[in-house]
Amino acid sequence: MQEPSEAQVGNMLASSATGTTFLILIQVVSRMFTFVSNQLILRSLSPMILGIAAQLELFQVSILYFSRESIRMAIQRQPLTTDATKLKNELRRNGQSVASQSVVNFSYLSVLLGIPSTIIFTMVYQHYAPEKAIQTPFFKLGIGLTGVAALLELSSEPFFAIVQQRMWYQKRAAVEMPAVVIKSLVTCLLFLYAAQSGQNMGILPFALGHLSYSMALIAGYCLSLLPRASERRFSFLPTVIRAMDTTEYLFGRFSRKLTSLAASVLFQSLVKHLLTQGDSMMLAALSSLEDQGIYSLASNYGGLIARVVFQPLEESSRNLFSTLLSSDENGKKNAGQVRIAKNHLIDLLRAYQLLSVLAFPLGPIMVPQGLRILGGRQWASPQVGELLSLYCYYVPFLAFNGITEAFVASAANPKEIQRQTAWMGAFSVCYALASYLFLEVWSMGAYGLVMANIVNMAIRTLWSFNFIRSYLGQHQNGLGITEMSIHPMSYTLAVIAMGAITTQGLSDADQDMIPALAFSCVYSLLM
Repeated sequence: MQEPSEAQVGNMLASSATGTTFLILIQVVSRMFTFVSNQLILRSLSPMILGIAAQLELFQVSILYFSRESIRMAIQRQPLTTDATKLKNELRRNGQSVASQSVVNFSYLSVLLGIPSTIIFTMVYQHYAPEKAIQTPFFKLGIGLTGVAALLELSSEPFFAIVQQRMWYQKRAAVEMPAVVIKSLVTCLLFLYAAQSGQNMGILPFALGHLSYSMALIAGYCLSLLPRASERRFSFLPTVIRAMDTTEYLFGRFSRKLTSLAASVLFQSLVKHLLTQGDSMMLAALSSLEDQGIYSLASNYGGLIARVVFQPLEESSRNLFSTLLSSDENGKKNAGQVRIAKNHLIDLLRAYQLLSVLAFPLGPIMVPQGLRILGGRQWASPQVGELLSLYCYYVPFLAFNGITEAFVASAANPKEIQRQTAWMGAFSVCYALASYLFLEVWSMGAYGLVMANIVNMAIRTLWSFNFIRSYLGQHQNGLGITEMSIHPMSYTLAVIAMGAITTQGLSDADQDMIPALAFSCVYSLLM
């Protein structure tokens, strides 16, 4: 097989870097506006209302996840064809239009899955919702509006599929950032109006915020992408695909290959969602709305860096891995592209290790102090501060699991995905056992859920790393521990700093040590 040229490698990495930059920009802007709006309403927002809002968020996320996650994962395996150096321009454009129409058609399955998902989740949540939540003003209206918002957001999937396939991250940023701003403004202004007028609007501002985001998303994508469709020779409506081999498509529209892959990962999506959102589900079932509100606040603040930095890196890397690790027409991998994917993974793992070395000793001290300033008296409690401190230790596990599972999702074939699904079933048992021990046996409450999540992420990361080593070994690209590890001195310095801070608090000596620690860690990484 022909090795990729330096120009091709540079283009792929440049596209990935550009995409990561825009995805991080989206997260920074969205989190900034969300953060500001939350600060404006946090001092007048009770933990109970925030707990109900967390359940509302889980309700919408569950609909979206079950409806589109397996579809999105399958679509990533349909990159734009073809090699421009081997085919004439006209033939290449026809191949690209077929590839784009294929993902557009396939993305409509998300809407079809979303309708029954919305009905089922609405019925289940209304039936099992706590009595306090049901008695909250505008509760049923809020649930209905959030369900409609989820369906509207699923309607934008054809646009999202094209943006991801063609790596139009700038267009995505131009659409998603205004949508987030509108959501934040609607939620914030409604809460401020309710506070000024003395009205209790319950969770209605959150529901209208979700609805405004979905409407702005559809409007933005329509304005940005609809004129492009005719130029690119595809339609954003489900259209019959005119390809040379029509037997590859069901009903002339849906790729058999993508359908098979999506079916393989559909059950995995269920198990993965239970593992990812298990803490929220268990809190919703076993704890009070006030405790859920406190945990939601800790999760939002503690996981801020995960959503701003790690999530965009994971998303753009998954797209890059899918492109690099795709098979040719003979079902073979390009050894050179596998090596590029390996090097990209190593770079990210080393960077994550450096961030972890800095975050472990510093995060648990700095984050709670910031909460005392930002949250007001009703949130400045030892319970919230200690929970945030513990959450700082969880974030690195979340990051390592995200990037390793992104590689697995891009590299695994349908049989390997089924094997991973079976293992995830075992992981869910381990997670349930850990949660039971931490919550029931040792009565650790929300702290126990964070500890159970750490155990869950550690086990999943170890399995993914084992898969990655096996996969790279099969393609003549072994991966050793020393190859991806930073200098041992960095870990030594981190242990010393954690010991000093946890035993003495943030004294003047510790503050003087922080710059030296950061410099030493960076220096040892570069050695």
